[in-house]
Amino acid sequence: MLTSITGINWGDEGKGRMVDLLSQDYDIVARYQGGDNAGHTVKTERGKFVLNLIPSGILRPDVVCVMGGGMVIDPEHLEKEIASLTEKGVEISPKNLKISDRATITMPFHVAQDGLEEERLSKTGAQFGSTKRGIAYSYGDKYMKKTLRMGDLVHMDASVRKRLETIVESKNLTMEKIYGQKPVSVDEMWAWCEKYSKLFAPYICDVGAFLQQAHDSGKRIVLEAQLGAMRDIDYGIFPFTSSSNTLAAYAPLGAGIPNCKLDHVVGVLKAYSTCVGAGPFAAENAMGEAWNEKLRKAGGEYGAATGRPRRVGPFDCVASRYGLQCQGADKIALTKLDVLSSMKQIPVITGYKLDGMEVPRFDTLSDLDRVQPVVTLLPGWNKDISGCRSWAELPKEAKAYVEFLEKQLGHEIQFVSTGAEREKFVLKGEWL
Repeated sequence: MLTSITGINWGDEGKGRMVDLLSQDYDIVARYQGGDNAGHTVKTERGKFVLNLIPSGILRPDVVCVMGGGMVIDPEHLEKEIASLTEKGVEISPKNLKISDRATITMPFHVAQDGLEEERLSKTGAQFGSTKRGIAYSYGDKYMKKTLRMGDLVHMDASVRKRLETIVESKNLTMEKIYGQKPVSVDEMWAWCEKYSKLFAPYICDVGAFLQQAHDSGKRIVLEAQLGAMRDIDYGIFPFTSSSNTLAAYAPLGAGIPNCKLDHVVGVLKAYSTCVGAGPFAAENAMGEAWNEKLRKAGGEYGAATGRPRRVGPFDCVASRYGLQCQGADKIALTKLDVLSSMKQIPVITGYKLDGMEVPRFDTLSDLDRVQPVVTLLPGWNKDISGCRSWAELPKEAKAYVEFLEKQLGHEIQFVSTGAEREKFVLKGEWL
């Protein structure tokens, strides 16, 4: 079985928690895009884990994790992430972590260029809200074919050295003449590559062949996304997007098995709206900043990868319908319903207006930064739901809230989380 777990909105929906939960019944978890700009938070009996590069299945000892060819990988960050997990008792070895030889390397000059350009843009207020981790520049160089891939670390020969020299020569035109920086040293970059060649060569392999064999033999595979539909490079709120394809349709390609078809797509939604980074986000204008700050504190809404306060607002049915359409999800998981438990009334965005006229649909090419959200207020349940383990145990108002969202989305919600811990959820309808 091949199942993709994706975000319906702007990211931060709780995908890591869903991957961790599902991986108890799966054999393999593969990340298929993005880099260390991801921040997947998982809480287990061993504590809280924040994963940036490594798939969320790493916390299950019997699961093999794969970093697919669609990713951009910073070996320096990966080294630190592995060390951090190892310190917490998580075992990581080439047996349970496999890195695609096709994945693009995020080099130190990619990270430097990201920070320099964001600083330049900020002087005129034109910044994108980048994580400054070199993601866009890694992908940009990939498509310009001026990059190294993880497989190059396995055979550090003269041809790889020659390509690195060509890459650095081109990069220095930018670093010196545009940003006024000192030139990048080929020798320093070669030494950096040699260091991570020794460290990661045992992990690097043809993950496509591994995944194909696993799929053909009936293994259960989860394909894990980073961010959500609104941040997809093609279908998101461009240019305030990530630099990769976050949609489920790309999952088999980015993982390494483009010939395989998905059996299920799990779309993850939060019970309210959150967003990290710049770009249009109508939900934050629905209720005012005082209401937003109360929600932010109740939900602990600070970026797992960046620590930045997340922009927040009520659940946005307009944006969510669009995201659901993009992801083609057949299963929906609603996370963090418990965060709304203290509210007497719960707002939901059911429409947009622009210049007094109703906006018929979410259009990423329209004037989204000017739309005014139309809000419907629903009664709250004003009680703790973290102990609920079945749909029947939820307060009637909580069930009514979920059912209202289902009607607005035109889709059943089969999974509802009632707390951050693994066991705190209820099922409604046919799950996986």
